[in-house]
Amino acid sequence: MGYSLTDWMIYTIWAIFGLMIVDFLIVLFQNFWRGSFDPGFVLGYLKDILYYILPLNMIISMSAIDPTGYVLMIFYFIGGVAVIVKYVMDILKRFQT
Repeated sequence: MGYSLTDWMIYTIWAIFGLMIVDFLIVLFQNFWRGSFDPGFVLGYLKDILYYILPLNMIISMSAIDPTGYVLMIFYFIGGVAVIVKYVMDILKRFQT
């Protein structure tokens, strides 16, 4: 485990994908036990990858044109934390209902 900036960028993506998988499994098991299993719920997670993960990767790929070298990384971490908070709130909501 490292503490460099690139390590923290990798940890951010791992946290996002980990929370995404946990949320996916919760929905999968809840739908399975209710008997209302529909494979269409997977499309929502594919859409989340398109809406959340792809823009984060695009921000990092544009870091070469950032003259300061930190502005786009700050946007990356702000976006990553926002996605992490979104999934934590979604997971907590699933247990409240």
